[in-house]
Amino acid sequence: MPAKLSKFTVETESCQIFTHPWTDSCITAQVGLGLHAFQESLRIYSTVYFITLLMRGKKPSKNDVIKTVLGILQSTAFLSWSALTYPVFICFFRKILGNFNILTVSFLPSFLSSLSAILIERPSRRPMLCLYVANIATETLFRMAVWRGYIKPIPYGNVYIFAAGMATLLYLLRSRSSKDSIFKIIKFAVGPYEDPEYVDNQIKCDELSSDRRGRPITDRSKSSFNIVRQSLRIYQDIINWIKSSKKHISCPHPHSCVYFVLTGSAKLFGAGLCAQIGLKLALQFRKIFTKSGMRKDVIFNKANLNLAIFLGGFSGIYRLLSCSLRRICETNSAFHAIPAGLIASVAFVMFPNNTIALYVMWKALQLLWNRGVEDKKLPEIKGFVIFFYCFCTAVLFHAAIIEPQNLRVSYWKFLSTLSGGRVAAMSRTPLDMFGLESSKYLKDILKMTNTSDKWPSF
Repeated sequence: MPAKLSKFTVETESCQIFTHPWTDSCITAQVGLGLHAFQESLRIYSTVYFITLLMRGKKPSKNDVIKTVLGILQSTAFLSWSALTYPVFICFFRKILGNFNILTVSFLPSFLSSLSAILIERPSRRPMLCLYVANIATETLFRMAVWRGYIKPIPYGNVYIFAAGMATLLYLLRSRSSKDSIFKIIKFAVGPYEDPEYVDNQIKCDELSSDRRGRPITDRSKSSFNIVRQSLRIYQDIINWIKSSKKHISCPHPHSCVYFVLTGSAKLFGAGLCAQIGLKLALQFRKIFTKSGMRKDVIFNKANLNLAIFLGGFSGIYRLLSCSLRRICETNSAFHAIPAGLIASVAFVMFPNNTIALYVMWKALQLLWNRGVEDKKLPEIKGFVIFFYCFCTAVLFHAAIIEPQNLRVSYWKFLSTLSGGRVAAMSRTPLDMFGLESSKYLKDILKMTNTSDKWPSF
């Protein structure tokens, strides 16, 4: 249980004691942070935008390249302006009030800098940015509450969150068609046939004839190729038999329920296994080629099966339950998605990830609210996305300065890289008067993340 706030304000005669101990000039500190943030932002967004452009799978036109470059510059301006104005508002509040307090050391300056910056970014990207920071801020607030002893962690809490969010998304998908990108991912897992707008335009595979008459019989002993060919024929016959098995009239998928369940589970299992192994090979590329024995450890690691079992298990269980409910109820109802989604989410135990669980939760809440606004059951609150983005960002910056031990490690590294180490170089010693031992926990997070609090050179 942390100590209670011993003081609300920290009296100081200059900003240097806390905000920029490496220089006595506020302008020098602000411009230095802004310039470094601009370089990092340009590198980050250049990578993201160009990868997105290449992933379209077609040769980009001149207009595509121009839009990409303009998008990079706009997003770079957004992120670098946020970093530049953050210390500006800290110094501004210190000069106006004559002191620092628990709100003006980070929360309010971050809120205002985020507000001024998000207006630069394209409106189409604002909801995505809001979801991103809301995800991390939710986890941060939870850690703050646990650290203070207000609540206790719930075993498999992220599994419950994922189950509730995924069941909601599956219900929304089956009740009304939507163009949101999250549904493309969901339809890849559970099949496109859950979409209510799905019609009879799916490509049907030609069934192989079971009539083998007139086909010449060859001598199996002459070539081993015949054995392989016969094996493939037997395999194809089995697949065709499974495909042609009975399905319920209310099932929208083209082939039998057994084929629908097995193919979905196998496809997702293979995709998860390839993704996990591929990611590990990419991240440990140098080590694999310098240490020959490490190759087997990376590829044949049991942990590689976790993501595959989760994806394959979720897809298989959901499809099996959906078909079973259609048979039992004699109808295809959107409400079937709720029990099927909840039970299928048990597979998430194999790959419990807070980021995935919270993203699914916030996406479900967003789409539920949008659905309510479309149906005129909920009011449309203009500017809510901007306000919520600023609030969540302010929570993250507050944690980075006041209580860094409660911030997600990956976000701390991001802030450290973006600021050139300045977020760590800001002195926490004056803030210890708040009673939260900020300087002590800063040393712990620096050691944990292998980051430095050395003062920047400019």
